[in-house]
Formats: sequence, structure tokens, C-alpha cells
Amino acid sequence: MKRLKISLALVLLLLAMVSCGDRHPQPKPRGYFRIDLPEKQYVKLDTMRHYAFEYPVYATITPDYLSPQERDWANVEFPTFKGTVHLSYKTVNHNLHEYLEDAYLMITKHITKATGIRDSVIINHDRNVYGLVYFLEGEGVASPLQFYLTDSTSHFLRGSLYFNIYPNNDSLQPVIGFITDDVRHLINTMEWK
Repeated sequence: MKRLKISLALVLLLLAMVSCGDRHPQPKPRGYFRIDLPEKQYVKLDTMRHYAFEYPVYATITPDYLSPQERDWANVEFPTFKGTVHLSYKTVNHNLHEYLEDAYLMITKHITKATGIRDSVIINHDRNVYGLVYFLEGEGVASPLQFYLTDSTSHFLRGSLYFNIYPNNDSLQPVIGFITDDVRHLINTMEWK
């Protein structure tokens, strides 16, 4: 009986050792929180001196606190997503080429982090709105979306999307796409005064 108990204990010990195998615990892949996106609704911003457009109801318009002397600069803030579209307006006075060059330089600052830059031409003859939208791709890109709009003779508006968090554009992609749709709506409803 004693031998049977010892044999049984050895068999159980051997089974326990064999069943553990060579496996090491594996960490689970990092997950991200689910992002609830609000329903699209827009209101018109008509308080600026030189332009008007529609923006989403879940965003707020604030003056640019970094440039208080610029009355026509504004921020379209998305508090839920910690994102802001910074808008800067300049009057064109035979100096459009300077503003276009500045817009291009702002894009090139992101080249070191970008894995790709796509652009899309904006032509709206009915509203006299022309420009470019730049989509900057890459995990560490600080501004995934930038654009400029002009009528080529009097008005120039530049916009850039920034987030107030570390840029991890893989996890932010649903929000970037959501805000990109809002920026497209802003562009499509742009009116010069």
C-alpha cells in the first residue's frame, strides 16, 4: 500500500511537470479605449469679419490665445477628443505667394515623422474657394491634417489639426477620420465676406 501511494505521488508529480511544458507567460497586446463618436450636426459661424463656415455642435470656437492681436484667428476645439483645428486668417495684398510658401513650410516640418503625405485639391467656383488639404500619415506626426483656402485675391485661411496628447495616430485614427469629415464640411461651407 505504501509503494502504491509513493508510485501514485510520483506519477502525479511527473504529470504536473509535463503539463507545465516550456511555456512562458505572454503579455496581452495593448488595447485602446472604445471611442464613442457623436452624431454629426452643424451650426454656422458667422461672427468672423472675413469668412463664415459651418462647424460641428460638439466643437467650440475660441479665439487664438497665442495670438490675441490677430482678431481673425480662431480655434475649433473638440474637447471630447482633446483636438483643435487652429485657423489663421490673412488678408491677401499681392502677397499670396508668401502665404503659400509659409503653408508649404509648415507641412515640410512634419516630413521627418511622416511616412506619407497625400494632398487633395479644393476647387469651388461657386463659392470662390480654392486650396489644398494635406493628409500627413505616420504614427508620430503631430498634425495629421492641414489645409489652406483662398480666393486668390483677398483672403487666405490656413488650418491645422493638433491633439493635446502624445501623437499615436494608430490609436487616434478613428478620431482623425471623424474630425477630417468635419474639416471637409467646414471647407465645403466656407464663404468669404
